[in-house]
Amino acid sequence: MKELSGRSAVITGGGSGFGRELAILCAKEGMRVVLADVDVAGMEGTEALLPADSLSRSIRCDVSDAAAVERLAGAAYDEFGDCGVLFNNAGVGTTGPIWTTTLDDWRWTIGINVMGVVNGIQSFVPRMIKQGRPGYVVNTASAAGLLAPAGSSVYCASKFAVVGLTECLYHELRAENHPIGVSVLCPAFVDTGISTAERNRPASLSETNPEAEKYAARVRRAIKSGKLTAANIAAITMDAVKNDRFYILPHDGVKAGVAVRMKDITEGRQPTNTSG
Repeated sequence: MKELSGRSAVITGGGSGFGRELAILCAKEGMRVVLADVDVAGMEGTEALLPADSLSRSIRCDVSDAAAVERLAGAAYDEFGDCGVLFNNAGVGTTGPIWTTTLDDWRWTIGINVMGVVNGIQSFVPRMIKQGRPGYVVNTASAAGLLAPAGSSVYCASKFAVVGLTECLYHELRAENHPIGVSVLCPAFVDTGISTAERNRPASLSETNPEAEKYAARVRRAIKSGKLTAANIAAITMDAVKNDRFYILPHDGVKAGVAVRMKDITEGRQPTNTSG
């Protein structure tokens, strides 16, 4: 999508991490920015980093709530009359063996990571189609949507779903000849704040995996050792939007792991542990 200036970007998870950095880049491109998050203070922090002359709006929104996302879409169109780029970016993480996961782990993670994307698509894409203008959708998945490290069953299930539904969205839009590009973002370990996502977990979904912490500690160490920042990932993502590139895999190691996994599948081998 070449023309970004003057269009609007809607960014879920806009209070931190990739969402914050994408908002900064979109504003620098001359886009109007709509932030959505349950973290109001985080969105205020993002807005404070935007250029002084940028147009932005922050809306508290739980993306797992379809009605809330529909209100977000209505507000975005009422305010700016447009959505040029939709970033379905909000996400949370849970860890631990699948046999000790709780139903609350599944409800919370699937609600945000999968249904948040579904709700975004269902509320915004029909409006984008009706506009009849070029548009773009970026769904944030993860390397865990392409690879399956131990201790990440709930998270992997959610992110594999995002990759699959995003591929379907691409084909469906092409089949109908709608001028809307699609990308799926699959980064590895980056310090975005997702490791502390539990701070926003609803009290009604408080039953957590008793084995989660030993796996979570490994994730935190891996995140801290990551070489790419959220700003790096945002820049790579914006380049993909401008150049209509579907798969966004910023980490070369992920590509190597995917190649091994594909060979496991095509040659009928047992799954290889590519996470070390």
